[in-house]
Amino acid sequence: MARVITKMTYEITNTGNISRDFGLRDQLRRACVSVMANIAEGFGRRSDKEFARYLDIAQGSACEAQSHLYVALDLGYLKQEQFDQLHAELGDVGRKIFALVQHLRPETARQPQ
Repeated sequence: MARVITKMTYEITNTGNISRDFGLRDQLRRACVSVMANIAEGFGRRSDKEFARYLDIAQGSACEAQSHLYVALDLGYLKQEQFDQLHAELGDVGRKIFALVQHLRPETARQPQ
């Protein structure tokens, strides 16, 4: 999913006004790449504790990317449909990451909120 989101982000940011707003474009791209990269790096650490830590970072990057999408929408760089699709995909991957973290940290899943 993170790979698909990254590809979608690059495609969306290659055209229109967002392609010329280098700061926002690059921040959005980096946040999406960070989701994918941190999932991979955490998995490569071969420890549930380390994997969960990197998944936390990946989830934070997904939230960061969603925040950048709001800026792009507010500036008129994205169509509502583009925003909705990418925002929903990032929300989906964030929820799946959270579920995996809960699986890797069963002791925190059982603690009362």
